[in-house]
Amino acid sequence: MAEPDLFDLTGSGVVVTGASSGLGRRFVQCLAGRGARVVAAARRTQELKELAQDLGEDRVLPVTTDVTVEADVRALVARAQDWAGRLDVLVNNAGTTHVKTVAQETTDDFRRILEVNLVGLYTCARYAGLAMAAQGGGSIVNIASALGLVGSKRIPHGGYCASKAGAVNLTRELASQWARDGVRVNAIAPGYFESEMSQELFATEEGRAYIRRTIPMGRGGRAGELDGALVYLASDASAYVTGSVLSVDGGWTAV
Repeated sequence: MAEPDLFDLTGSGVVVTGASSGLGRRFVQCLAGRGARVVAAARRTQELKELAQDLGEDRVLPVTTDVTVEADVRALVARAQDWAGRLDVLVNNAGTTHVKTVAQETTDDFRRILEVNLVGLYTCARYAGLAMAAQGGGSIVNIASALGLVGSKRIPHGGYCASKAGAVNLTRELASQWARDGVRVNAIAPGYFESEMSQELFATEEGRAYIRRTIPMGRGGRAGELDGALVYLASDASAYVTGSVLSVDGGWTAV
């Protein structure tokens, strides 16, 4: 008798936030490719529609969502349950950043980062987790950051570092609260991957030199190198894993 494929996501109902570009777009492609029915959520409607058309509107549903608006998040979870039949996985990916020193970063700047990266993440996790608990279980994958585990070294990211550190420990707390309900909560902490948020760093020789110098593997992450971690945490392959933070950073936080 053949062993079941623990990484199979066929028929799973999934929500990915921040899905219109960068890592979020890649996550939608990855999970849809593994058989999941994916609700792609972000503020940019046109990009979401194009993504759904590219991957197939039977596999991807675009839903315009602002994670800082609670009514949007509540509607997103309800829409996902209605379209996919249930909500099995949330990929909490929506985020924003800026590069500013403490002298430059105002309290309002700091607050705006936390509103998306931490409060928005909590709101999505709360509504999705409650829905999962009611149906008997599910998996939440929070996209944290290497900068939630260590300081940013030479590129100033005060608000971003604080928000991602909050995401890391919130992951552990939610995992503890929901473990008996069958809801697993884990996080991925990516290092430097080329995306919309990091494009300025990758665009300059100085930035590329910084990456080569500070990352033990000598390069930034490549498209697809988060796929394995994502599928593992989303699927039954990680059935006994909760409250964990998986670093995918080329060794950046190891030194």
